[in-house]
Amino acid sequence: MQIGYKLAAEVFGPAELVRQAVLAEQAGFDFVEISDHYHPWLDNQGHSPFAWTVLGGIAAKTSRIGLATGVTCPTVRYHPAIVAQAAATLALLSDGRFVLGVGSGERLNEHVVGVGFPDAVSTRHEMLREALEIIRLLWSGGYRSYDGKHLRLEDARVFDLPEELPLIAVAASGGASTRIAAELGDGLFATEDKPEIVRQYRDAGGDGPCYAEVPMAWAPDERTAAKAALDTSRWAVTGWKVMSELPNPVNFDAATSTVREEDILAKFACGTDPARYVEVAQQFVDAGFDRLVMQNAGPDPDGFIDFYQRELAGRIAGLKPGGGRA
Repeated sequence: MQIGYKLAAEVFGPAELVRQAVLAEQAGFDFVEISDHYHPWLDNQGHSPFAWTVLGGIAAKTSRIGLATGVTCPTVRYHPAIVAQAAATLALLSDGRFVLGVGSGERLNEHVVGVGFPDAVSTRHEMLREALEIIRLLWSGGYRSYDGKHLRLEDARVFDLPEELPLIAVAASGGASTRIAAELGDGLFATEDKPEIVRQYRDAGGDGPCYAEVPMAWAPDERTAAKAALDTSRWAVTGWKVMSELPNPVNFDAATSTVREEDILAKFACGTDPARYVEVAQQFVDAGFDRLVMQNAGPDPDGFIDFYQRELAGRIAGLKPGGGRA
């Protein structure tokens, strides 16, 4: 079991995200994960810096903690050749601490370049397959070309390659995407505590680590935490089918106007009771995930990191399926 800290790139600016990553390393987290967005989910979140620049800053300011994208879409806003180069460079700068999380993307971020975001999920999956094939091809060294149904590569080479290539964790939510993760990735990434996601990944031959984001909101009392999560993170209760389709923060605002504090409390661990945090984390462990990302939607990141270090680190790291402890 490894425990990560989610850098809320939609809520904080780049310098603050680097500061939090340094604090997370000091607190004993195994890795930090950052979303790779162009827009925040909601306008009132107020931020969305370029993830790769932030990760480079973190690599320079830390020495032990792992780094991960959660996740990058390598098909529309970026060509996979650029992702292959960026990931290889970051792996070198971080001395092998980087994990490349990839997925088929959200309309929220990918429509911005004006070439269109495919309506059909099957097309997005085809594009993700081709992108992963291109990344693997470039990472094998030399000049490479690729002529796919959706993506092409012409006589390209990544000159700076690490001796040990980054692990690729592929985001999945169903059978088609779990097969891609098993066949072309080294691990799985998910946002829901559904056992069938891990089971389908394993059945398809996947044997790598399984990453998942655990919803939390720390504040000195439960209601303050729930209100903060409702204000900035209510989009998280909509489910992946909604999250992948809406084009702009204003659409997420409208789509989540009926979400209540009670809905947040049902999904998130809120407040200061360690037992509730362990309960929510246990659901993901029972589902088969072994890389848990603490995703704090509360208003005080320093308070949450301190709470994690004092109250949660040993309890959550020791969880095992079935409610026991390692």
